[in-house]
This record gives sequence, C-alpha cells and structure tokens, in this order.
Amino acid sequence: MAPLGASPRLVLLFSGKRKSGKDFVTERLQSRLGGNICAILRLSGPLKEQYAREHDLDFQRLLDASTYKETYRRDMICWGEQKRQADPGFFCRKIVEGVSQPIWLVSDTRRASDIQWFQEAYGAVIQTVRVVASEQSRQQRGWVFTPGVDDAESECGLDNFGNFDWVIENHGDEQCLEDQLEHLLEFIQAKL
Repeated sequence: MAPLGASPRLVLLFSGKRKSGKDFVTERLQSRLGGNICAILRLSGPLKEQYAREHDLDFQRLLDASTYKETYRRDMICWGEQKRQADPGFFCRKIVEGVSQPIWLVSDTRRASDIQWFQEAYGAVIQTVRVVASEQSRQQRGWVFTPGVDDAESECGLDNFGNFDWVIENHGDEQCLEDQLEHLLEFIQAKL
C-alpha cells in the first residue's frame, strides 16, 4: 500500500557501489529538472538521523563524506540491518513522507527489499538505475576497499539483482556521461 501523500509520476531507484557517483548523477539530474519538479530522496538520511540520535552523535557530520562518517559506517550498517530486519520498509516510508514533486530520485537504493517496497507501493512508475564506475575511477574519487563495508549487503545487495532498467557508466568520461544523462532526461520529461 502506498503511503499517504502525493503520487509520483516517476520514481527512479539509483544504486551503485561507493564512489560510483550516485549522488553526483542524481544532483545533476535535479539541477536540470528543477527542485520543484524533482526531489532527491536519500534512504541513508533517516538512518543516519536515527543512528545519531540513539548514539549521541553529530547528525550533520554523518551526512558528509568525512572521516567522522567513516568511523561509524560499519556500526551504522549493522544497526540499519537490525532495523530493516524488524521492518523492511522502515526507512523507505520515512523518506517519502510529504514529498510533493512528481519525479523522485532515490539516490541510494542498496537492497532488493528497498526495490521490492517501492515496487509494491508505487508499481509501474518505478525504474531502476545502476550507476557503475571502474575500481580505478572509484579510487580516484577516494574509494579504498574496507572489509565489513565493501563486502556487506549495503554494498553488495544488488550485485546480482538482474536487469536494471538503466545503466549509467560513470568512469570519468564527461561526454559519455552527458550523453547517457541526456537520454535519461528525455525519458523523464516524457513522464511529466
């Protein structure tokens, strides 16, 4: 059952490895569509907020790409998994509350249960988008393999998902990325 509130015309569920560029891609799309048309929703937002509250941490510092966040990442992942096991839609429901824009970009879909929740709630308006980048590109963006993080479900849960509706290659070639985004933007604008 879909949560109360506005019904989106299109929900794009973005997934990808750390430092693949999910936030970069979604922010670029939103900047072209406008904030009144397009909302970026982050599943990690309510997770980090609740985790910070329960552990007396600085919520704002958990939102950035700092070493502060990395210090707590592994424990935050375990805590989030416990919440999801108790209620798979807990974080999904939180991010859609009060969203009124017709286009939703969920920038950090990480698990099959996230996709399943959105598909059950919103059906045919769901599209899955995988952002991929080579290890070399990710390393240039600061990625370093971290045991317990990069081999956890939060990073690997959709590795064998199957066919994504869209695959965006973000290896560092600006023109290649631009061409892919233009194609996706045409699709999005057709839904308005």
